Amino acid sequence: MTGATRAAAAAGLLAILPGLAPAQGYRLRLDTRWQTAAYRGVALDSIPVGDTVTGPGTGPSSPDGYAVQCRAGAAYCTFFRPGPTRRGGPVTSTASLTVWGLGLPGLSVHAVGRLGLDVGATDGWPGTAPAVQLLEGYAEYAVARATARLGRQVVASRLGTTGFDGAGLVVRDPRLGAEVRGYLGWGLARGAAIPVTSPALNPLDDFQPRRRQIVAGFGAGWSASPGDVWVEYQREVDPQSAKFVSERIGVDAVLRPLPGVRVGGGADYDLAAGWWGSAEASLGYSTGRLRATIGARRYRPHFDLWTIWGAFSPVPYRAVRADAAVALHPRLELRGGYERYVFDAAEAATPLFQAEDDGWRWELGATLRPRPQWTLDAGYRREFGPGAAAAGLAGGITYRPSRRFSATLLGSSANRPLEFRFNEALVRAYGLDAEIEPSPRLRVGLTASLYDERRRRPDAAAFDWDQFRATARLVLFFSRGAEADGLPPAIRLLPGGRSAR
Repeated sequence: MTGATRAAAAAGLLAILPGLAPAQGYRLRLDTRWQTAAYRGVALDSIPVGDTVTGPGTGPSSPDGYAVQCRAGAAYCTFFRPGPTRRGGPVTSTASLTVWGLGLPGLSVHAVGRLGLDVGATDGWPGTAPAVQLLEGYAEYAVARATARLGRQVVASRLGTTGFDGAGLVVRDPRLGAEVRGYLGWGLARGAAIPVTSPALNPLDDFQPRRRQIVAGFGAGWSASPGDVWVEYQREVDPQSAKFVSERIGVDAVLRPLPGVRVGGGADYDLAAGWWGSAEASLGYSTGRLRATIGARRYRPHFDLWTIWGAFSPVPYRAVRADAAVALHPRLELRGGYERYVFDAAEAATPLFQAEDDGWRWELGATLRPRPQWTLDAGYRREFGPGAAAAGLAGGITYRPSRRFSATLLGSSANRPLEFRFNEALVRAYGLDAEIEPSPRLRVGLTASLYDERRRRPDAAAFDWDQFRATARLVLFFSRGAEADGLPPAIRLLPGGRSAR
C-alpha cells in the first residue's frame, strides 16, 4: 500500500464519520510513527582448519586475529567479521475508533487497526508483516448488569493476554460486587494479533498448526472494600487433533485489612502439563510519604503443548523482594529495591565447570523536582546471575512548562560481562525526547537516541556495535459527542490519562 493509498483511505474514513446520524457519536485516534535505525551488521566468514593459528594460552584464530570455532571433523572453522551498516525504517500507523448511538441504547462498535511497513534498505523490520493487522474489532452491547461482545477481542487475566475471534459475555451484580464472564472463539497467536496459521509465522515450519485453536474461558470474581478475589479457567484445543493446546486455572486475591495495608497473592496451575506455574504473595504499606512492599514469587514460563519448548521442561525460579520509596521532602523522593532468586535443579550435567543457579539484583534511585516545571531522575542498578552480570547508571532531566510541551534529556551507562563468552559489553546511551501539543486534537513528538556499544574481548572481533535511532510521531484526535476538553480534570491528570485518548 503506497503513501497515497493510505492517505486516500484515511480521507475516506474521515469523510464517512461526519455523515453519521446527529444522535450518533464517535472518537477516532490516529497515531503515526516513523523510525530510522542504523546499526552494525555482521558477516559470517570461514577459514580452512590448516590456516588457523594458535598462540600460548589461546584457542585457534585466523591470521588476522579473529577467534574461530572449529567443529570436530569439519574442514573449515567459522567466525564473524564486522558487516556493513544496516538501516531500517519502520513506519506504523494505528487507528482506534469507537462509534455509538446506533439506534439501540448500549450498542457501540470498537476497532483498533495497525498498518506497518518497512521503508528501509535492509531486511524487513520485525513486526511489519502482515502489513495490515486488526488488533481489535467488535460490536458491544452494554447495560448495567451485562456486557456482550462479538468479534475480535482481547481478554486479560492472570493467565495472560488472550486474543480471539468470537463472543464474550460479562454478567455483574453491582450491589453484591460479583461478576461472572465467559468467552469462546478461534484463538490468535500468543503475543500477536494474527492466527497461528498465518504465513508470517512460517519459521515455525513443520511445528506450525494447520488449523486455528479453539479458545474457551470462564471467570468469576467478587470485589468489596475488604478485598477482591478472582478465579479464571481457560482451555485451548486443536480442532484437527481434538487435543489440548493448553488448559490452566488461576486465582488472584487481595485483602485490605487496615488503611494503607494491602495483602495480595495468586497462583496458577497448568492442568495439561500437570505442574504448578507462577505464584506470588506480597505485603504492602502506603502512607502519604512512605510506600513499602515485601514479597515472594515463583515464576515458570508457559508454552503451548504444540510447541517444542515444552519438551525442555522449563525450570522455575523462586525469589524474595523488598521495595521502598520515601518522600523526604515534597520535592524529593528516594527509592530502592533488592531481590534474591534461585532456580530449581535443572537436572543437567555440566562436567567442565560449576554453573551458577542463583543471583541477586538491587537498585537505588531518586527523583528531585526543584521547580514545578523541572524533574530530575537518576538511578543505579547492579545484578549478578547465571551467565551474566550487569551494573549501570541512568538519569534524565525533564522540562515541562505546561501540559502542552515537554522535553527530556536521557543518559545511561551499563556494563555487562558474560560468563559463557569471553566478551564484555559496555553500552552508553544518550537521548532526547520532545513533545508538543498545539491543540487538543494534535500532538507531535520527536525522539533521538545514540547507543555507543563497545565489546571488550581479547581478539579482533572487539568491534563496536553502535546504533542511532530517530523517531517522529504524529497523533490526531477526532470526536463528536465526547470532546476531549470535556473530560473532568481528575481524569486528565491521571498518569496516561491524556495519552489514553
